[in-house]
Amino acid sequence: MIGLFLAQILMSYNVSALPVSLGGMVDTFGVPPTDVSTAIVTYGLVVAALVMVGAKIGQRVGWVIVFRIVVALFAVSAVLMIVAQSVGFVILAQALAGASAAIIVPSLVALIAENYRGDQQATAIGSLGSARAVAGVSAFLIGGTLATLVGWRQVFIVVLILAVAVFILSFKLRSAPGNSAVKIDLVAAVLIGLGIVSLTLGVNNLNNWGLLVARPDAPFEILGLSPAPVLILVGLVLVQLFFLWTRRRTRAGKTPLVSLSVFKSSRERAAVYAMFIVVALEAALNFTIPLYIQIVQGRTPFDTSLAMLPFNLTVFFTAMLVVRFYRRFSPRTIGMFSFSLTTIALIWLAFVVTNNWETLPTILGLFVFGVGQGALVTLVFNVLVTASPKELAGDVGSVRGTTQNLASAVGTAVAGALLVGILSLNIASSLIDHPELSPQLVSQVDLDRTNFVSNPQLKDMLEQTDATPAEVDAAVAVNEEARLRALKLGLLILSGISVIAIVPASRLPKFKPGEIPESVATGGSPDPNTDRVAA
Repeated sequence: MIGLFLAQILMSYNVSALPVSLGGMVDTFGVPPTDVSTAIVTYGLVVAALVMVGAKIGQRVGWVIVFRIVVALFAVSAVLMIVAQSVGFVILAQALAGASAAIIVPSLVALIAENYRGDQQATAIGSLGSARAVAGVSAFLIGGTLATLVGWRQVFIVVLILAVAVFILSFKLRSAPGNSAVKIDLVAAVLIGLGIVSLTLGVNNLNNWGLLVARPDAPFEILGLSPAPVLILVGLVLVQLFFLWTRRRTRAGKTPLVSLSVFKSSRERAAVYAMFIVVALEAALNFTIPLYIQIVQGRTPFDTSLAMLPFNLTVFFTAMLVVRFYRRFSPRTIGMFSFSLTTIALIWLAFVVTNNWETLPTILGLFVFGVGQGALVTLVFNVLVTASPKELAGDVGSVRGTTQNLASAVGTAVAGALLVGILSLNIASSLIDHPELSPQLVSQVDLDRTNFVSNPQLKDMLEQTDATPAEVDAAVAVNEEARLRALKLGLLILSGISVIAIVPASRLPKFKPGEIPESVATGGSPDPNTDRVAA
């Protein structure tokens, strides 16, 4: 169990360590931050594009064997990061890490299904959700400290140590041998791979390339349109073609890339919808807090980790402890209650938050959100795993990986577009109330189109103009007020998304995990979907 727990931490730590190391890489290689950020994007794209193929490779080769191979490859990617001589090495290393993670993600689910039963299985599933929170905290605390005091390369020595530990502990695992009869559907792999890449690129670049009309930063335009929504549309079409092709292949009696029986009942679809929403909300909050602490307040990543500590620790403990409530409450009850908690927390934060995230009311709001988040991540994953037979555990893992990666991209992009959009509207309306800010000054610093900047940064910009002290004070007041209003309104909108999520949560199974329905006990003809949920 320690090995599987560390494997999840290995992947999550690597992702969290990249932003912490960004500044050091920029200084070492002498390249713009955008070049280094390409490595972060590369990792996520490779994982999302290959995770379904990874599940089939595991079924064909054998989960334990393929798990050891890809963990070793992850160690190689860490070595490449440590000895990297250019940003090209970094991008190559993260592409290799992403390809490895694409197989590790479904492997974790399949190996839990093979090695654990009953309460142990529920606890093992919960540990995967809590491991993400532990990795987030450790990456900021350990990685931030190493990057500050020693250097960014030492941050990835931790990744190498984790990979070696997981490889050694993998010899305690057992698994059924691979099945050479399993075929990999290359057409479906191309369709879903290109579809996920197109969706992720489109969603991630809505801010930079334009929501509808192409911005100057867009790599190209289509009759004046931004490529971002076009890529999203293309991605949706490709995903639909993937489902059509998979249904056709299943009807023909051939092995699909992923079994659509994972989505067969309304309960399973509800679990996928709930997982997407809760991960998107987490990503939105994880984007918003660093934005205000590092950009608005001008503080360090270490300060960010301290502000996020109550939230991450709450997610960790809740994800582990919620399994104890499965015998008393149904997934439907826990799911609806947890989404109610996240909704209440976001509304509370919208009313009490200030530009300082370290106030007691704010910490309380993050604590309540963490309870709901931790319970939901474990719950919906548990519902998916127990709703399908053991031989589909790899498919469940690939669905989990695809859903989480896509939801994370969507949540981050939506939060960014939402906050920047609201900020622009707020500043535009505030300028009307401050006639002392002349149109000439506004145009000089693009105040009506500004992004999130701290007060010192804005003052530095204004010093390059002919602004008077009174105009500087007025501009800073406009910026400060608009930022806070944008944050509050953004949190309220996120709370609206959270309350809508109660609808799919209401369709989660009403049977307690492990409970056998009456129709099975009496020898009747049970609904096959209900039977799988209770399994």
